[in-house]
Amino acid sequence: MIRHLDDEADTAAFGAALASVLAARPGAVVYLYGDLGAGKTTLARGLLRGCGVGGAIRSPTYTLLEPYSVAGRELLHMDLYRLRDPEELHQLGLVDYPPERTVWLVEWPQRGAGVLPPADISIAMRADGKGRNVELTGLTEHETAALVAKLA
Repeated sequence: MIRHLDDEADTAAFGAALASVLAARPGAVVYLYGDLGAGKTTLARGLLRGCGVGGAIRSPTYTLLEPYSVAGRELLHMDLYRLRDPEELHQLGLVDYPPERTVWLVEWPQRGAGVLPPADISIAMRADGKGRNVELTGLTEHETAALVAKLA
């Protein structure tokens, strides 16, 4: 699925729509690819808000990860941009957040190659003028149809 998002509000809305589609999954690993400023964190915030996270949603740029728990659901937002070595991931306590029961949002997943579990969903983002182009792969046909319906 390829979609153009006009602005930051569209990017957050896309994340919220994706959250509602993922609600049927107990866990998922979502990789977010894109250059600096591509909108990965904005999309992640939209998804987290769509999952019910209230209050401040901090970027995990310096902490590498931010866990959230909402209505018995575990969410983990990671930003691996500052990761020096994929082996550092073993020190972050990821075993406490099994991807079968936790939604993982991973920005810069290529920096955790060989240690991260494989992605269930990959989202590649690139700036296009004031907007962004988003390419999403990995959703089932039913989930893709549901996402398209929510974005219509």
